[in-house]
Amino acid sequence: MTAAHRGKLAYIYVRQSSVNQVRHHQESTELQYRLVDRAVALGWPHERVHVIDEDLGKSGAGTVERVGFKKLIAEIGLGNAGLVISLDASRLARNNRDWHQLLDLCALFGVIIADGERLYDPCAYHDRLLLGLSGIMSEAELHQIRQRLHQGERQKAARGELRIPLPAGLAHDRSGQIILNPDEQVQARLSLVSSNSASFTVRAP
Repeated sequence: MTAAHRGKLAYIYVRQSSVNQVRHHQESTELQYRLVDRAVALGWPHERVHVIDEDLGKSGAGTVERVGFKKLIAEIGLGNAGLVISLDASRLARNNRDWHQLLDLCALFGVIIADGERLYDPCAYHDRLLLGLSGIMSEAELHQIRQRLHQGERQKAARGELRIPLPAGLAHDRSGQIILNPDEQVQARLSLVSSNSASFTVRAP
């Protein structure tokens, strides 16, 4: 870590994969926000530590547009970043395309990457090797998670216990049967939509 690194900004990248995780795994989110203290301990003034958290509730798999990640890439490309901190590689990216784009830019502009345990210099061969392996493992872990979820769904389907999301206006009762949503407001709105649809006519040009 040099004075040149500290002369630039430190960026903390915060991400959770889904809205459900943001709501029910708040400790993980708070742990990521506390990485600001790590940047300060490494020599950055608090006012020069920027948190990027626009991607809370978004997957890092690459199939969803991540505004926060694009912002981070832009700041690195503009030469504003001296340090990028994330809890682990999986927070930054779950696909090798985004991961290696980040590594290449950090190496080009001399940006240090840090996680919760150590610092990495993408320009150094051994650090770049470790970072590359971290990205591969992160992508493979996501594949394994999907496989386990798919296997679980197939087992539920084989037992006849798999529930798929129902269309608006329907719900499951306590016995698992599909019924009309008991909410009177929902029924009223569906009735309104049905009546409007029935009265709609297409006029020939």
